[in-house]
Amino acid sequence: MSWPNSELVPYFLYFGSHHRSSIMKTSFTPLFYWVLFLGIFSGISQPITPDTATFKKELKSLEHFFNIPGLAAVVSQNDSLIFENYSGFADYETSTRVNAGTLFPVASITKVFSGVLAHQLVKEGVLDFETKANTYGPFENLGDSILVKHILSHTSEGKLGSRFHYSARFGLLTPILEKSSGRTFADLMQQRILDPLAMDQSFLLNDEDQVKQMGIRLATPYFLDPQPEKCFIEYGYSASAGLVSTARELLRFSQALPTDTLLSPKAKTAMFTPFYTGSPYGMGIFTTSWEGHGLLWAYGQYDCYSSLMLQIPELDLHLVLLANNNLMSDPARLIYGDISSSLFALSFLKNFVSPADQTPLFYKLNGKGQERNRTVLDKQLLIAQALAEGFMARFDPSKIKKAELVLKRLFAEYPDYLTYANAQLLHTLAALKDTSFHYDQGPFTTFDTEFEAIGKYLIQKEPDNPYLHLYMGGYYTHLGQIERARPHYLALVNAKNQREHWYTREAAEWLAEHP
Repeated sequence: MSWPNSELVPYFLYFGSHHRSSIMKTSFTPLFYWVLFLGIFSGISQPITPDTATFKKELKSLEHFFNIPGLAAVVSQNDSLIFENYSGFADYETSTRVNAGTLFPVASITKVFSGVLAHQLVKEGVLDFETKANTYGPFENLGDSILVKHILSHTSEGKLGSRFHYSARFGLLTPILEKSSGRTFADLMQQRILDPLAMDQSFLLNDEDQVKQMGIRLATPYFLDPQPEKCFIEYGYSASAGLVSTARELLRFSQALPTDTLLSPKAKTAMFTPFYTGSPYGMGIFTTSWEGHGLLWAYGQYDCYSSLMLQIPELDLHLVLLANNNLMSDPARLIYGDISSSLFALSFLKNFVSPADQTPLFYKLNGKGQERNRTVLDKQLLIAQALAEGFMARFDPSKIKKAELVLKRLFAEYPDYLTYANAQLLHTLAALKDTSFHYDQGPFTTFDTEFEAIGKYLIQKEPDNPYLHLYMGGYYTHLGQIERARPHYLALVNAKNQREHWYTREAAEWLAEHP
């Protein structure tokens, strides 16, 4: 059995019937972001001695926790490689280990490359972000009010220009880039990014025959079921996904982003600044902060591959992680735009940016070593671990209890949960309820009070967020409160300016079953 793990089909099913598998988000003005990324105010570039030994140890524990077959990890600072580690297998069958030359499909990290191409074409005057996207179509079910900038910033669904929703519409940039430039997307990628950066091993992957013709071998894709099994991938490329690279070459691209090699200062300001106040995304890349440092990041997730690229420009600090299953990305629900839900990212930030903070990565559940400092990092680690334990319960039902213990610790130590509530936390609570049914655990009711309070609070803040309505509709269905569930499913099917998603189809099915 294969769980649906693609980044646009997140794990969740409303209870009992259908399967589906804040680092403080601080709002800054564009000027402040530009100052932040350039690092031109005093004291921002004080030297930090990273804890590479702990990072390596924690990566190994994460690799084991998520049952990742093979993992490539590189970190650079000031153009020097300060950490490099290759672990596990690129292929179990042939005992081929991951090394510096191992090729991985990087999935949606391709979007950052596409964003760079878009900004280059704007600078040259052949593309205008204020142009109607349909100028380059027309595209089916796309209103004329949607502009190119809305596609690039993931604000084309829901309340136009003011609600982030990670959208498959990003792929429409493929014909937009091609028609505005008069070149194919593949040519643009090769001539404007891969060649200038000497990314000789990187390429856009069209199909499996291409791999055979090129005589190369990718890291074998795997998924858990509940042990690692080979996975079949349908390849193909667009502005959204399709790039293949190595850890070192992807690092080279990351290093070039904050420089003038690929983008002008004006383009970098536009790309790296939140599209609207509170958005986690700029015009082509995720953007947030960590302890006063600006953070740029992107992730990739296929059913059987995952990737992470994270940088702190003013420290000239860069991380690249590549894996040959989906579990480096999928459990963290990075689709919601919050990097603090990733244990991999938190380990990196803890050990390279705040190495004096020795908060353990995992809250131990055996009664030993449970004394922890009550810090912002501690809270984030607890939330991220609960999310991870809840996700992995689909493969190991004992993790339901582990997630429960972590959440109890979280709510006991930080009882003001509405101040840090987010979609990931609600997802964790929902996933525990759902998973419990499939492993004969009985209905999971431990956190019903928190579930309802958090759900109502988040929907009040984000009334158009489809995932919140999905979770709350499932919650009330689980309780047998059909009339309280109905408005949430109606909100999904009646949402304006939204392409059809799996959850809108399932909401329609639910409404048909509950007339």
